[in-house]
Amino acid sequence: MINRRDFIGVSTLAVAGGACGVAGNASQARPASGAGDAKALPSAIAALTSMRDQVTPISVDERKARLEKARRLMTEQKIAAMLLTGGTSMDYFTGMRWGVSERLTGVVIPKSGNAFIVTPKFEEERTLEQARTGPLGAETDVLTWEEDESPYARIAEGLRARGGVSGTLGVEETVRYVFSSGIAAAAPALRIRSATPVTSGCRGVKDAHELALMRLASQVTLKAYEAAYKSLKEGMTQSDFGDLVQQAHQQLGFDGGAGVQVGQYSALPHGSVTPQTIVEGSILLIDGGCKASGYSSDISRTFVLGKATDKMKKVFEIEHAAQTAALKAARPGVPCEAVDAAARKVIEDGGYGPGYKYFTHRVGHGMGMDGHEWPYLVKGNKLPLAPGMTFSDEPGIYIPGEFGVRLEDDMVITENGAELFTPQSPSLEDPFGSGSVT
Repeated sequence: MINRRDFIGVSTLAVAGGACGVAGNASQARPASGAGDAKALPSAIAALTSMRDQVTPISVDERKARLEKARRLMTEQKIAAMLLTGGTSMDYFTGMRWGVSERLTGVVIPKSGNAFIVTPKFEEERTLEQARTGPLGAETDVLTWEEDESPYARIAEGLRARGGVSGTLGVEETVRYVFSSGIAAAAPALRIRSATPVTSGCRGVKDAHELALMRLASQVTLKAYEAAYKSLKEGMTQSDFGDLVQQAHQQLGFDGGAGVQVGQYSALPHGSVTPQTIVEGSILLIDGGCKASGYSSDISRTFVLGKATDKMKKVFEIEHAAQTAALKAARPGVPCEAVDAAARKVIEDGGYGPGYKYFTHRVGHGMGMDGHEWPYLVKGNKLPLAPGMTFSDEPGIYIPGEFGVRLEDDMVITENGAELFTPQSPSLEDPFGSGSVT
């Protein structure tokens, strides 16, 4: 599934090569550019130093604790076992990083006892290599299938050996339908349901280590944005500026980047593939991030090269107030929808309503290892906020044919309210101000 930042990155790439390695695709921190490369960089970017040493990876013991929590939730939900295939949840629980193809590799975690893995025979050693170094351990059973055999029969076999072939199998939400339907055919007595109450129940609330990684990723991205902004020149294209953002992330030791939209195209929340050139007075909307040991940042900034018009300044003021209202509304026990309502009221009262007319999207999305994950700050979502939940706080005002303004910082729910990982942007003409991260 392509997410928002992947789309923005693709949009930029489609124009002229654009920023690559955006947070939707970036995995781990990488070394900063060498001294030889740094000489060719703009001075503001060359002056950055690596922050890689601040990354502490998630440990095997932490993943073991996640598996235990998942098993408690499975018991509460009356789920006998849970199926994971390649993707974020597999990484979150097991540390295994596996792509998805037409060949099934799946981890089945029972509510009690050891997990087992089903994988193609030719992938057996690669599977064992990852399983043995993670929380599943050397005792994990690996059931293999040859190219002319059924992986679904192996799943049924593993469940049968654990007494779960007639119970309930929870399927992680990104598992392909062809896999779950194949398992249903191979084990007709098995009941299949969504495992989201388990996966979301674990991943939706972050612990102190996860929050530290997300805070670091946000700080890295804001530093990269500021260095790129200081290097901005008239005549650059949006791809040129995207390259600066990417280079700044690299200099800080991370893969990261941003989609860039200029002038009237900033009124399109997810941008345009139309070539765009930055001139004096251009408004730019940038949106992107990076990952720190798998945990995402997602930050948007809007600024002007030179002087902003009075209308731009007024819209920015309303936008800033809306972002602040969302932050103030967010606290434990408040329903998710109330945060969206708080920001939307400010924008409507400022003359840019009703509803989704100018503020065309929800105020925020959950985030963590995925740039977008549960829960969502949107009308109709009654789920109460809880400490450790993390979201984007990103209202926007988009005036078709003119310009758009979006401010986005990442937010954590605390015991008594909420806080942003990065300072809010003070103005269009001084977007990083005295509150810049150091």
